[in-house]
Amino acid sequence: MTMKSHTVYAGKLAIGGGHPISIQTMCNTDTLDVDASLAQCLALALEGARMIRLTTQGPQQVKAFAVIREKLRDRGVDIPLVADVHFSASTAMQAARVADKVRINPGNFSRDRSRVKALLAELFTICHRHHTALRIGVNHGSLPSHILETYGNSAEGMCQAALEYLAICKAMDFPHVVVSLKSSNTRIMVQANRLLAQRMETLGMDYPLHLGVTESGNDRQGRLKSAAGIITLLQEGIGDTFRVSLTEAPEEEIRFGKLFLPVTEERSHPASWDELIVSACYQWAPGLLDGTTDWKTLPMPFVEAPFATKEELIDFCMDLLQATRCIITRPEYISCPGCGRTKFDLEETVRQVKKATSHLKGCTIAIMGCIVNGPGEMADAQYGYVGEGNGKVTLYKGKTPVMRGIPQDQAVARLLQLIESQQK
Repeated sequence: MTMKSHTVYAGKLAIGGGHPISIQTMCNTDTLDVDASLAQCLALALEGARMIRLTTQGPQQVKAFAVIREKLRDRGVDIPLVADVHFSASTAMQAARVADKVRINPGNFSRDRSRVKALLAELFTICHRHHTALRIGVNHGSLPSHILETYGNSAEGMCQAALEYLAICKAMDFPHVVVSLKSSNTRIMVQANRLLAQRMETLGMDYPLHLGVTESGNDRQGRLKSAAGIITLLQEGIGDTFRVSLTEAPEEEIRFGKLFLPVTEERSHPASWDELIVSACYQWAPGLLDGTTDWKTLPMPFVEAPFATKEELIDFCMDLLQATRCIITRPEYISCPGCGRTKFDLEETVRQVKKATSHLKGCTIAIMGCIVNGPGEMADAQYGYVGEGNGKVTLYKGKTPVMRGIPQDQAVARLLQLIESQQK
């Protein structure tokens, strides 16, 4: 299906309504560090980002956010800024007074389900007054408890969580909404967005969609997961804006994401690994994700590139098959991109974890910067490494914390010990 959506403005950026698909990213700086955040926003705008999100945990961050936005405008940079809010409806309302767009998560917007309508009504009033857009951002691993009880951690559950909030938006005549359904599992991400597009059409809704594979990781595995999910939907006419989530500098998210567009571009004869990832996902990801392509019958390798050996291309094809959930033959890493909530060197930690665990076949390991992207968001992980702050780490088996308060310099070794003890 080709999804039709109405236009939502975040600042001067038009999202949906047939406008060009926009690429966005998120700062990994501490929002309270105004100078660092400002410098990163300026660099991202030059790189081609159309919208930038900053973590906004509470009133202090809202104040810093307002200063960053004002300083950008003083420099003639009018790129829209998005406040990322979790666990606090009151913070969302404060942020809506200074941001171009506010992201809320139905999984943690209000602990009291009976208050959701009233809180949203108050938020809508503030958004109307300040011309602020809203993103309803549903994540696979942080669904509301009543959704989990009925649907489990599923694509259907994600869709229902979004529709509950969208029904309130429609009933209260608040159209300035973008919605996202994100998962680190590419199949669930694609299924959920297709389902939401179909349901919205049936219900007479046409809210723009923001696409993304959350916590996809880094390097080639992370790029393949993001590209497989996002590109599959873009080819079907689903999606108005997207973010490539990588555990790397946000500039890398923009550079890679720009290769996805335009959607109809001819993509033969790639000249780099990133271009091969994109062209391979355009050609193979939809069929591999849906099961309409029988991967067992494909020749190895089933992609071509003049710069790579046959062995390298076979290795690439195995990564693509894992990214599309056809087979799991090597460790699967789920890691968040990092943001202002992260209090340790996430990129270096991911490299250390990968180095220590690369021999473990078919094991799923999550490396998360904080409790927001922690136990809830690592829905598919067998083991987890989650930052507590103050130089400490909690290790998880599934969603159960099994070791708390571990010093960071010991945490990777302790994680390996935990995994190996369970596999004996």
